[in-house]
Amino acid sequence: MKVLLNSKLQVKNLENIKKIVVLSDTHLPVRAAKIPDVITKEFETADLIIHAGDFQSIEIISILQKYSNFIGVCGNMDSDDIADELPAKIIINIKNDNQEFKIGVTHGSGPPEGLSERVLNFFEEKPDCIIFGHSHKPFNEKIGNTLMFNPGSPTDTVFATINTFGTLTINDEIKGEIIEISNN
Repeated sequence: MKVLLNSKLQVKNLENIKKIVVLSDTHLPVRAAKIPDVITKEFETADLIIHAGDFQSIEIISILQKYSNFIGVCGNMDSDDIADELPAKIIINIKNDNQEFKIGVTHGSGPPEGLSERVLNFFEEKPDCIIFGHSHKPFNEKIGNTLMFNPGSPTDTVFATINTFGTLTINDEIKGEIIEISNN
């Protein structure tokens, strides 16, 4: 099952999602020629790929869809064709066995300072986790009861000194991990 959400569909219900690979700010092909190999290797065991915007090329969406189920939102650097295809904000309801989790996804905007708080306030009903991007800085912290998760950028170091992506593991709770990409 491939999942691509357009701007008319703001909520998606999924079941049995245990591992999510999370990307943002890939800026392809501007900042790199392709998605780093360490990430495509991680796709092999993913139940879902989520991209929090700034693809910069609509072809990247098609590439991601070939690997796994995919959900994405548009970012501020995305072209009109991507903005026409993807929403700015999405809610994902995940049901695993008898547990339910709610994940919000948006790109974010404005200066890096205070970004996580602005993104949290962008969602009226606070989900269990909010995935966002924009700053290129990895962030994996709880604010109140919400895990705020920014995977950073796997290809660009404009605002961060390292390249990163992330994974979310869902069992009794949602746990985030930021993975640094070696540039050797």
